[in-house]
Amino acid sequence: MSDRILVLYGSYRRDRMGIRLARWLTKQLNERGCDAELIDAQAVGLPMLDRMYKEYVEGEAPEAMEALARKIVAADGFLFVTGEYNWGMQPGLKNLTDHFLEEWFWRPAAIASYSAGRLAGARSNSMWHPTLSEMGMVVTSSTLTVGQIGKALNADDRPQGEGGAALERAFPRFADDLLWWVEAAKAQRARRDPPY
Repeated sequence: MSDRILVLYGSYRRDRMGIRLARWLTKQLNERGCDAELIDAQAVGLPMLDRMYKEYVEGEAPEAMEALARKIVAADGFLFVTGEYNWGMQPGLKNLTDHFLEEWFWRPAAIASYSAGRLAGARSNSMWHPTLSEMGMVVTSSTLTVGQIGKALNADDRPQGEGGAALERAFPRFADDLLWWVEAAKAQRARRDPPY
């Protein structure tokens, strides 16, 4: 059975470039034999956080939230594709993530960041590590950072230029790290129920 990986992306901007990276990463994981699915926060359309999924009476959560909760619980691992806004996290992705808590537990997460500038979303990348860890995920040590995102991937989601070449070189190790942790977590969950 192939590994079920959710690729989570959160920009709501009209001319968003990071979607190229999210689609490329999803495609690469599928080509490695995973069952990867892109979760686009804009398409899911959750409201600003008012009630977490667990705060609804069973069967009364909004349909989009219920559907996403089932996908999160069924996933073996997560890949967060994070843009950087003013040295911070993208609000769309953070809002989507915060609707859930226990649903994320005991699975690994990896982080790929991007920005229009040279720092490649590194500041946002580093902010997501403790956040995801606090939400019960094991965050892999390997990360991807893609600077000048509009030049690194073209409109057809193909890597190009120096930035695209760097992305293609870095991806195999990044994916190997995530999938090693996916395998380890799956084996542990099969061997023993989570502690709580």
